[in-house]
Amino acid sequence: MHEQEFLDIQNSLREKINLADSFRIEDIKTVAGVDLAYWTDNGQEYAVCCIVVIDFQTYEVIEKQQCHGKIEVPYIAGFLAFRELPLVLETVKKLNTSPDIFMFDGNGCLHPRNMGIATHASFYLGKATIGVAKSYYRIRKGLDYSEPDTKAGSFSDIVCDGEIYGRVLRTHDGVKPVFVSAGNFVTLDTATEITMRLVGKESHIPIPTRLADLETHSARQALK
Repeated sequence: MHEQEFLDIQNSLREKINLADSFRIEDIKTVAGVDLAYWTDNGQEYAVCCIVVIDFQTYEVIEKQQCHGKIEVPYIAGFLAFRELPLVLETVKKLNTSPDIFMFDGNGCLHPRNMGIATHASFYLGKATIGVAKSYYRIRKGLDYSEPDTKAGSFSDIVCDGEIYGRVLRTHDGVKPVFVSAGNFVTLDTATEITMRLVGKESHIPIPTRLADLETHSARQALK
């Protein structure tokens, strides 16, 4: 595939994004954290995808799965999902659990065409998705964000041309913020509330993506 084909796919899917809640928070039982880690061997790029499913109430780990393989799509800014999605979907196939929500270490609608990995993946997963990124993805040159107050739960919205693309969220008092965006089938407010509910004492990153991140690092070390 070429960049224009990627662009056409993103634009066609963008029209189908539904940023309304498809569930009630009180009905959530399980949340899956999704992350990938990369490495290069003899000039060939590889990645491993790890998914960790936790209980929404107790934070207990219910299941872990991983899948690794060659990365065939080169990195092109704005089209990351095309590199990552094949491994994500292969890992999802291994799950015995059917998570209610998928939370990605990455972006959802915080993307120039609202098509970050969390949003793109939602059309294949058929589930609500949320993007929680550790670093800021500038969707337009010169578009910076305002730091929220230092108190936990404070946030500022990332706005471009009058549209809210995502949210800068402080999950603990005085720590670095995370960048939350709705993926699909969820509102930004609900995505924010779920993220805050899933933040433990150990880290400012929500538990599902934090555990998936830790899994990818150990899996990469083992596979390298």
